[in-house]
Amino acid sequence: MEAVDGDNVPRGKPKSGRVWKRVRSTRFSDMTRVKSQKTSWEVKMERKAEKQAAKMLQQQLKDEKKAVHEVLRQRREQNAKKRQENERKAEVVQPIKNPAKMKRMKKKLLRKVEKR
Repeated sequence: MEAVDGDNVPRGKPKSGRVWKRVRSTRFSDMTRVKSQKTSWEVKMERKAEKQAAKMLQQQLKDEKKAVHEVLRQRREQNAKKRQENERKAEVVQPIKNPAKMKRMKKKLLRKVEKR
């Protein structure tokens, strides 16, 4: 009978039943990692400048969009105000000279009464 090496130990079926998983011989932390190449100062500064320029452009576009929305909002408000003024000019008004009539009015009519 031959002696069995430490690496070639025959393994049985795992308890979990997952026979397709291989057994790792080394830990994940022991794996060699490739150090990233260091970038030069000039390249870093170029990237920083590009990033800053992109941010500035983005902010400029946001500000333009905001200004357009503000102009549209003001226009809507002016139109609504003008419409309301025109409605008030055009309406027919019947002044109530006798305040005792108010007490005799039905609720439905009282809702329509406005104080000016």
